[in-house]
Amino acid sequence: MANTYTQMYIQIVFAVKRRQNLIQKKWKDELHKYICGIVNGKGQKVYATGGVEDHIHILVSIKPNIAISDLVRDIKANSSKWINENEFVRGKFQWQEGFGAFSYAQSQLDNVIAYINNQEEHHQKKNFKNEYLTLIQKFNIEYDEKYLFDWLE
Repeated sequence: MANTYTQMYIQIVFAVKRRQNLIQKKWKDELHKYICGIVNGKGQKVYATGGVEDHIHILVSIKPNIAISDLVRDIKANSSKWINENEFVRGKFQWQEGFGAFSYAQSQLDNVIAYINNQEEHHQKKNFKNEYLTLIQKFNIEYDEKYLFDWLE
């Protein structure tokens, strides 16, 4: 689009179906690289990826030529297919339905990148449910509890 200039930074968060601890350290870096390839292939830019065994965070800058929901759909479909083809888990790997998307200003990027890069340490103190609800509340997002992820207690 000629004469269209944007800069939108979005943190995308989604979980493994039924919040199972399926993302293993031995192939997690490969998964993150694969996801970066998906995002880059869609003409978008990745700033950070992180997560633990049951969920993932991705910080991207997104252009107006793609909807966030389409980008997330493509990330989830292609990465789950890749995980299954490589037989990284027994049975069928799936991402849980839905996702969170949170926008940031450029001045906040360093903090968000550090947060995403420190997920392992962060989740020694706070579980994913509390982290996700904190994000939703911080961004004043209205939500219905019955449509949130299936939480394992």
